[in-house]
Amino acid sequence: MTAAVTITDRAGLGAVLRQLKLSGMLQTLDARLAQAAAGDLGHLEFLQVLCEDEITRRESVSLGKRIRRARFEEQVTLEGFDFAASPKLPAAQIRDLAALRWLHAGESVILYGPVGVGKTFIAQALGHLAVRHGAETRFFKTSRILAHLAGGHADQTWDRRLRELTRPAVLILDDFGMRELTPAQADDLYELITERAGTSLILTSNRAPADWYPLFPNPVVAESLLDRLINTSHQVFMNGPSYRPNKRPGRVTTTGKEDIR
Repeated sequence: MTAAVTITDRAGLGAVLRQLKLSGMLQTLDARLAQAAAGDLGHLEFLQVLCEDEITRRESVSLGKRIRRARFEEQVTLEGFDFAASPKLPAAQIRDLAALRWLHAGESVILYGPVGVGKTFIAQALGHLAVRHGAETRFFKTSRILAHLAGGHADQTWDRRLRELTRPAVLILDDFGMRELTPAQADDLYELITERAGTSLILTSNRAPADWYPLFPNPVVAESLLDRLINTSHQVFMNGPSYRPNKRPGRVTTTGKEDIR
């Protein structure tokens, strides 16, 4: 493979690659041909690295699509969280969650504590990590997901909407337990969490899980739902100063970031 590929040959190869839906190889083809012409790649190596280039491109495209489908409020990562700015946070427990054992076991995560300590940041960061490991993830404010399900009762699409919410491997419910639930909201929440049995939820709340029970109008529904949810969840109490000042534009962070892959 020492002879250079002619313009005609390259154009024909490009057409063939596109027909085979391997157009991503075209992005690195010239560089790989140069390596082959220089004797750095043999025939099999040339083919292998081109295939690896295509795999890398497809994985990158797939990751981008999963991130967009997740609908995060912002793209944040655990690598970007400044633990040194919040020394009271249970960094070791959060670092353990980054191993994603809870995801593979179909368990849930509850992050609770005062306003502004970084619960939503950590929830989205764990979701982002799950996405990077191939898991479909969705992020919702709890109030919006309840409104979404309520809309399904109005236009007879409730079953379809519920199915859509049960498909992702990870469903993040932000600001859970903010206010008392109506009977219809409690029933919808019961159906959603029951249908998602065996798949993971990430909940953030300003209230401790024990304080969620009075928010349900029907104590039987509360007991049935919350006992199952709470007893199969990893609970992380997050306390300390507000993390929001650390997100101000132009702020120089301290060296307390985790290397989490």
